[in-house]
Amino acid sequence: MRPSSIVLLTRGGAAEVFLVERAQELSFFGGFVALPGGNVDPRDRGANVGGEDEDRALAICAARELFEETGVLLPGLGPELSSSARAELRAALLDETPAAERFWELVAAAPDALDALRSFGLLITPPFAPVRYRTRLYHLELPENEAPHVVPGELVSGGFAAPERALARWHAGEIRVVPPVVFLLQQLSARPLGQALAHAQEICDDVERGALHPVRCAPGILMAPVRTPTIPPATTTNTYLVGERRLWIVDPATPYADEQARLFALLDRLIAEGRELAGILVTHHHHDHVGAVAATARRYGLAVRAHARTLERLIDDRTGDDRTGDFERGAPIEDGESIELGRAPDGKDGWRLVAHHTPGHDQGHLVFVEDRYRAMIAGDLVSTLSTIVIDPPEGHMATYLASLRRALELDVATILPAHGPGATRPRRLLTKLLEHRQAREDKLFGALGTEPTPERELLPRVYDDAAPELMPVAARSLLAGLQKLAEDGRARELEGGWAALG
Repeated sequence: MRPSSIVLLTRGGAAEVFLVERAQELSFFGGFVALPGGNVDPRDRGANVGGEDEDRALAICAARELFEETGVLLPGLGPELSSSARAELRAALLDETPAAERFWELVAAAPDALDALRSFGLLITPPFAPVRYRTRLYHLELPENEAPHVVPGELVSGGFAAPERALARWHAGEIRVVPPVVFLLQQLSARPLGQALAHAQEICDDVERGALHPVRCAPGILMAPVRTPTIPPATTTNTYLVGERRLWIVDPATPYADEQARLFALLDRLIAEGRELAGILVTHHHHDHVGAVAATARRYGLAVRAHARTLERLIDDRTGDDRTGDFERGAPIEDGESIELGRAPDGKDGWRLVAHHTPGHDQGHLVFVEDRYRAMIAGDLVSTLSTIVIDPPEGHMATYLASLRRALELDVATILPAHGPGATRPRRLLTKLLEHRQAREDKLFGALGTEPTPERELLPRVYDDAAPELMPVAARSLLAGLQKLAEDGRARELEGGWAALG
């Protein structure tokens, strides 16, 4: 995990928070509103204020990032610096020039200045992401005579805002906010500063003890990554809770009792807060998406809804019977069907979740698009960790590609996959996936000759970039690709293997 720090810089207690907007072109949350912060620099560890002590390094990181991104120096840190010297030091840090060493010299000369930062929690990225962060949260009330401002670059703007106003703008779809900041704005909007920080600390501590992360990936959608027996590199499947007062549970995924307990603890807490569970929705029947369907349905007395093909194949986790069981199967979901969500987070009525049939990976596969913020719960249509396996005869490559193209036409703002973090640039992701599949098809066709070649010989040529342990999975997608070439009239299967046509 990458150690990092973020700083909650307030003015007037919890009255206002300094928020920054990240540049659109950044690959990590480009265009999103965030708090000042960043990763620990090796020099943060080497400053003469405790050597390799992790807490001190994180505090130095927070002080440095705060100065780089807002121009605010901690009280007592470099009081002798003139305005021009401060500007030069900040520019040196931003440009990573040798003159930046002056900052760590200032910290070494005044180590007690770090005490102005109040630590109030630690957030660890859930294990659904390829890159995980161990982020220390710090609070600082704006020091006297400091005036934060953003130098355009990785950040494009910054300013103070009331937490409730920032949340309202997020709920209205006017701004996009990174999940940890949504979490903090919620705490600050609900209670006074001291209580908000204490409550945030309690939630962070609960997560460290095993509770599910409070990941708000879009207004009205909570992500709960749970461990499942899925295909590497994924280790988890995202269960989603959609709605405000009435919640639909999408893909209660885990078959493991300990993980189900974590999910049920989250659901129980939401119920205690006044939420109601409306039912269960399933994207498709694969085992890493339905492991807790029966247990969840029975525990909360909920009906399960999905595509007709999926409902036929749902398995009762106690009897193993795929057609009977003591949990309720609701009406099949048709392509284009709307599911009522009630009132949206911004107070508007008529909020809906629209189902779209997207077969190819699975015959009964559905995606769900909520119509207020255009977030798509994508199941296994896409992954932000790897490509999706197309496994014949259930999987069909041409049908899957058609589903990807259909997703492009839906004009969504965010894609929330079953595996991996959300995609904030969905058109780019979908286009990249289509291009990747075309490149793989071209590579496959190029590996074929006029004489038949066995699949076992084609596999290492076409999937030379796949890890050895994933070759059995790649072999299934290889077969799907060969079948598509045959359907297109470009290849055929002969005794001894596959050969090109034309």
